[in-house]
Amino acid sequence: MSAGSASFLEIQPSELAFPFELMKQSSCSMQLTNKTDHYVAFKVKTTNPKQYCVRPNIGVVLPGSTCDVTVTMQAQREAPPDLQCKDKFLVQSVAAENGAATQDITAAMFNKEPGKVVDECKLRVIYVPTSTPSSLSEESEQGSSARSFENGTPNSTMPQSVFRPSGELSKDKSLEATSMISKLTEEKMSAVQQNQKLRQELDVLRKESSKSNGGFSITFLIVVGILGIIAGFILKKT
Repeated sequence: MSAGSASFLEIQPSELAFPFELMKQSSCSMQLTNKTDHYVAFKVKTTNPKQYCVRPNIGVVLPGSTCDVTVTMQAQREAPPDLQCKDKFLVQSVAAENGAATQDITAAMFNKEPGKVVDECKLRVIYVPTSTPSSLSEESEQGSSARSFENGTPNSTMPQSVFRPSGELSKDKSLEATSMISKLTEEKMSAVQQNQKLRQELDVLRKESSKSNGGFSITFLIVVGILGIIAGFILKKT
């Protein structure tokens, strides 16, 4: 029996397409429509029962009505080569007694026996690739960039950098360097003047000491040492 057709049920779609994304469940559905004037029992099988969950996998479809079946594929850790899936589904259908319910369905009802019609419809599984989060993020960033420069002007909602001409930057740097040189020159001149003043004071102390004692006193030596340290510190700083 070709996919999608049977004497009891019309099955749509003719193949089960699952959006495929690693580590994520996905689902699809199929509709079983009773084309007859009597009750029809159905049963859904798969070649890989551990991979899929079918709800309902058995049931009864009333005359002229439709039953929706949801098939859920469990999350997968690896993708098959070229996303080609070998799994298949089989929908079996048989005539049931009027007024039959799901609890009345047994496995024996679908056994093939002489004079008994058991319709079978095979459906193959296909995987539909979906965009990954990373690619969606890149597309979003590209879209934002494109929107921010529509009509050749940056979008006002986007943060904008302030650009200054290179001539202005060079001028600012030159003024800054000139100011720094002037400041260092002033500090050096001040240090030289302080050094000269200390030397003059040292000469005065030396003369006074010579007049009073004819030699160098301990106080004079201490003062000379202190002045020498201060002068050396100032010269080192400059």
